[in-house]
Amino acid sequence: MFAWQVSVDSRNWQSQQWRNIWQTVLLLAAMTGLMSLLGWMLAGEEGVGWSVLLTVVVYWMTPHMAPALILRLSQARWLDPTLHGGLYRLAAQLAQKAGLPTTPQMYLIPSPVANAFAVGSGEEAAVALSQGLLQRLDQRQLTGVLAHEISHIRHGDTRVMALADIFRRLTMGLSIVGQLLVLLALPLILSGKAEIFIPAWLLLLAAPSLSGLLQLALSRTREFNADLEAVALTGDPLGLATALQQIERPQRGFWQQIFLPYAPGNEAAWLRTHPPVEERVRRLQQVSQASRVWLPRWGWNGI
Repeated sequence: MFAWQVSVDSRNWQSQQWRNIWQTVLLLAAMTGLMSLLGWMLAGEEGVGWSVLLTVVVYWMTPHMAPALILRLSQARWLDPTLHGGLYRLAAQLAQKAGLPTTPQMYLIPSPVANAFAVGSGEEAAVALSQGLLQRLDQRQLTGVLAHEISHIRHGDTRVMALADIFRRLTMGLSIVGQLLVLLALPLILSGKAEIFIPAWLLLLAAPSLSGLLQLALSRTREFNADLEAVALTGDPLGLATALQQIERPQRGFWQQIFLPYAPGNEAAWLRTHPPVEERVRRLQQVSQASRVWLPRWGWNGI
């Protein structure tokens, strides 16, 4: 048996890959700069140094949530390789192509909502797939989704996003300290014995929101990057594109859409952690060509 595949336009792929890398670097630099600016406003050059040092210390000392705990909170159950060999063979071949030391453990989420996520790294890496996802996707589409999640593991996206979260939290803390200092100095300001620089005060108020938006933008950039890395693993942009379109289809009933129009997933596009599916599909289509390539099936036969 064989699976349909399309070839990849390497020039478009590399162009988008470099764009994603630079976007990640610039967004992390912007978050660092915003936090450092607040540190400078509060304590000058020493404030900048202490802000950066505190970020490093917190990043390395903060225990990251264990993958097992995340999976337990999702009510995910481990899939036995002896019973689900096809799925593990698919994951093993993708993990080998990605250069991972071991094949991620596979978990099943008992939910009708199509969803998937990756946690951990190295030997603790795991990929969770929902029952709804496995029911909705065919083998080609599932290959694209698995490659996407394995790409997240390969590039340590959980650690990147953990660093971004620390930047956001420290920026919020510095903003609160600055606002408290302004509040304490309010009697002096009102009496004319002290002055407040309005642009700096406005920055103190806006900094947490700005840092949060930068974090959301970084998350979307990492999703774009994982899409392209999935293409590098499978050579099949349209497999992942059709999977995204299938997942995006309405998964709520008629009455839920009437009475819960603002349920998760209906928020404004710029507030989502994931990019709009239309944009992801458009980028995937840009790196595909219409030539025919035949590849053997992975041998997955469902859950």
